[in-house]
Amino acid sequence: MKNFRKELSYFIEGRRGFLNITGDVQKCVTESGIREGLVLVNSMHITSSVFINDDESGLHHDYEKWLERLAPHAPTGQYRHNDTGEDNADAHMKRQIMGREVVVAVTEGRLDFGTWEQIFYGEFDGNRKKRVLVKIIGS
Repeated sequence: MKNFRKELSYFIEGRRGFLNITGDVQKCVTESGIREGLVLVNSMHITSSVFINDDESGLHHDYEKWLERLAPHAPTGQYRHNDTGEDNADAHMKRQIMGREVVVAVTEGRLDFGTWEQIFYGEFDGNRKKRVLVKIIGS
């Protein structure tokens, strides 16, 4: 069994955003030479997320609105975490909702998705570079 590890870096301008990283992950699969196995993709930061869904702008807009209703950024004083001088308690909660990582099968050297599935990086406390880990195991 072979394994492969790579860190990808992303910078999202503004507080929040979603980025389709499927192509970057597929490049890692190709670079790894692994034809059959599993790929783990996870955010290495507690205020960002990796998730799988449809690459459709209306859905991304709906996520933004839904997440803001569940964990509104303002007023920042509503969160005890922000008593430490931070203003990102909502980002931690949004990450918890959207998830830390995804695992995708690799079949014949390609990501083995269902219809419309894509991998996304979700940022909830942006304006700085953050890392995503890609770990692939297989043969």
